[in-house]
Amino acid sequence: MKRMTKLAALATAAILPLFALTACSGGSGNGDAGSGDGNTLTVWAWDPSFNIYAMKEAEKIYQKDHPDFTLKIVETPWEDLQAKLTTIAQSQQTKELPDIFLMQNNAFQKNAINYPDLFADYKDSGIDFSEFPQGVTAYSVIDGVNYGIPFDSGTAVDALRTDVLEQAGYTVDDFTDITWDDYLAKGKDVLAKTGKPLLSGQAGSADIPMMMLQSAGASLFDAKGEPTIAGNDVLIDAINKYVELVKSGVLVEVNSWDEYISTFVNGSVAGTINGIWIAGSIQTAEDQSGKWQVTNLPKLDDAANATNYSANGGSSWAISSSGNTELAQDFLKSTFAGSAALYDTILPKSGAVANWIPAGDSSVYAEPSEFFGGQPIFQKVVEFGAQVPSNNTGVYYYEGRDAVSAAMTKILGGTSVKDALAEAQANVEFAMK
Repeated sequence: MKRMTKLAALATAAILPLFALTACSGGSGNGDAGSGDGNTLTVWAWDPSFNIYAMKEAEKIYQKDHPDFTLKIVETPWEDLQAKLTTIAQSQQTKELPDIFLMQNNAFQKNAINYPDLFADYKDSGIDFSEFPQGVTAYSVIDGVNYGIPFDSGTAVDALRTDVLEQAGYTVDDFTDITWDDYLAKGKDVLAKTGKPLLSGQAGSADIPMMMLQSAGASLFDAKGEPTIAGNDVLIDAINKYVELVKSGVLVEVNSWDEYISTFVNGSVAGTINGIWIAGSIQTAEDQSGKWQVTNLPKLDDAANATNYSANGGSSWAISSSGNTELAQDFLKSTFAGSAALYDTILPKSGAVANWIPAGDSSVYAEPSEFFGGQPIFQKVVEFGAQVPSNNTGVYYYEGRDAVSAAMTKILGGTSVKDALAEAQANVEFAMK
């Protein structure tokens, strides 16, 4: 989630006029809508150093067997892309769609359900979706049909400073396959012996409770899309655990994203729990090289389906209803859903960890990371990702998430969990009307 939020914040404050963006690679023309050229696909995506870089490398791989193939890649920040899809759906100008566009995982169902005329499915693609984690493909499955190919992994990790743990008499193994009660007890001990909290988080953000929730296969909505916030035992357990972490001092809240990053970069906290994309920020602290390792997450103590695996963020490739569907399917099948060479290429430069499980067998993924104490962290993340439970996001996921974030602030201020979540439920129900 936060990787995407941060990228969106870097976009221009005002939404750009529809179709005013310039293609960042490829030929001429309006650069936005499908090209009409039988060997060319148009792509909308954000982040030149991450998503667009990966798509350019995929183009090179596909060109080895299809030398006349080209991509027109249009750099489109997430907020602009969402605005474009909404405008196209309302105007019914589907010919303005690209052939392929990137979607935030947590927004996929909202868009595919609200704007079904914009999306093509993958039923005839021949792609083996069992080679992706079920918990990730579930974001883009509607009525049992796949509408997206998972790309960047939001698989969550517990990243820890090994030197700080050692001062308190612990290793990363002591934090592996544990419960949140175990984590809290050990976190208090680390804090008492070293003066360092294990965690930090942005005040008013539900990131950690949402990861707790998904780790147990639970959601803010039922299978019919109705909110299940009030009286949700797993959610209540997650929020109570979060409150304990804050009140004990094991988790320190800060006011902004930049402050959050600073807490572990400057060494004021001894760890962080987030999607694997957070590794890029951790590694900016070059003086801490060799002092970090990663493991899986603590699991909720009392949830029936609790696991030590979850996710936060990530994205998937969608294909449009008015594009060159067959070519788009074959291109994506041959690259993001079938090429270990692609993931081997993009991993070292961008840190784009594959959701495609076979990529984890590569020697590149198995290489030890000097920064992370010699761990093959990317191989670990692929293994973790295969065990992340699926959860139902639905159309109103962001409204539900925002309501829970507001409820958490009130709970930390003294409001009862029951009352705060009842209000959150009512707010989401009102938004749904």
